[in-house]
Amino acid sequence: MVVTLSLVLLFGFIVALLLKYRAVSAGAAVASLLFGFYLANTPAAGPINQVMTALATAIGN
Repeated sequence: MVVTLSLVLLFGFIVALLLKYRAVSAGAAVASLLFGFYLANTPAAGPINQVMTALATAIGN
């Protein structure tokens, strides 16, 4: 839970910075948000979560 919440905050911060500095349009940010939302409902969500957890664990050690 902590890793997931941290990644959500991290990616949210990155998107906010990209929008602030106009490196990405609001439409592209919304499309990315929706893509992530719908990707989370697919069978790919499990392996992606496992990889991200392994990376966070490796970086933490």
